[in-house]
Amino acid sequence: MCGTCGCGSGENGVQILSPLQKNGHHQHEHDHERDHDHHHHHGHDHHHHHHHDHPHSHMHKTVLEVEQDVLQQNELMAARNRGYFEAKNIFALNLVSSPGSGKTALLERTLNDLKEELPFYVIEGDQQTLNDANRIAALDIPVIQINTGKGCHLESDAVYEAVKRLNPKENAVLMIENVGNLVCPSMFNLGEAKRVVIISTTEGVDKPLKYPDMFHTSDICIINKIDLLPYLEINLEELKQHALRVNPKLQFFEISATKGEGMEAWYSWLKKNVLVESR
Repeated sequence: MCGTCGCGSGENGVQILSPLQKNGHHQHEHDHERDHDHHHHHGHDHHHHHHHDHPHSHMHKTVLEVEQDVLQQNELMAARNRGYFEAKNIFALNLVSSPGSGKTALLERTLNDLKEELPFYVIEGDQQTLNDANRIAALDIPVIQINTGKGCHLESDAVYEAVKRLNPKENAVLMIENVGNLVCPSMFNLGEAKRVVIISTTEGVDKPLKYPDMFHTSDICIINKIDLLPYLEINLEELKQHALRVNPKLQFFEISATKGEGMEAWYSWLKKNVLVESR
């Protein structure tokens, strides 16, 4: 069980897979099994022999120590990822959202429209299946799937293993599609240059207030499914104001990944940042 968020990845393990091949079989490139403490051996003896009458206080202290250790280890691995990305001028984006926001649809549209202009590589994160990786592979984009089992977020060590197998060339764009979840991924830095949170118009105006950590740690907020606005009672300005209360530095893009509305502004930002990163 993860000491920070309570998820468990020990039973199924974390698997790094290639998408389905033409013969219909998938290739297990890597099986990154972890036990319940994510193999973080920090020298803590959790059978402390403290002679006191406050077992709950001791339990809280132990949980806090484990959480700090897990996050510290992840930060070290994220720093390694960031150094690799910077050395090769790779512009890495961490795409985060709740399930059903249109994260994969946004990714597909972006890749399809810009793949002749920019070299893309993709890491797909899900608890199970290779469905999203297969959608990306169909666009002839190099992609690796990370299945987290019972885990509810990607971690920087698994991303590192996936990047080694992708072996991206210099001056490329790496899109990391995180597990659909607005809670746990906010705590885990992957070494990305920018974090992009996607929210759809169907999710309501109070999402940033309900999940402030995710919006606080993000750089870009993409509001998807604006083509549905005529059928919804939602105030986009109110949604943005709630997000800005959490993070005044957020930059917004209003788009429809399925219809193509607003995508040019997103593309312009992406290309500009890739050029800056490549200089």
